[in-house]
Amino acid sequence: MRKIITIMVLGFLTFTMNAQETEKPKDSNAPAFEFVTEVIDYGKIELNADGVRTFKFKNIGKSPLVITNIKSSCGCTVPKKPTEPIMPGESGEIEVKYATNRPGGFSKTITVSSNADEPVKTLQIKGIVSKE
Repeated sequence: MRKIITIMVLGFLTFTMNAQETEKPKDSNAPAFEFVTEVIDYGKIELNADGVRTFKFKNIGKSPLVITNIKSSCGCTVPKKPTEPIMPGESGEIEVKYATNRPGGFSKTITVSSNADEPVKTLQIKGIVSKE
């Protein structure tokens, strides 16, 4: 019985040690985002109002920034990514359109995947759509 428990404990310790991830060193030449804001607050807006807002950013890295994918947390939010790479020192925009035909509060996330030093970036929109 002791042998079985000892083997199980050693197996568990070995498994947990192998599960540890080592952090990769950052590439000093990688592109990097610098957003003006990572949260857009629509405030209180009217039903069926213009739901388009823009996240502005700058590539503060040393190589071209390529946004590979943008996903929203629901179908009521439609993000639009830049089609061309953003060169070092240049600015870019991510347009987000929220469907304002639903009254009530909202808080949605937009996940941006890219080749930046932080490969996955999360942005947020929030606000309240007032009833008629």
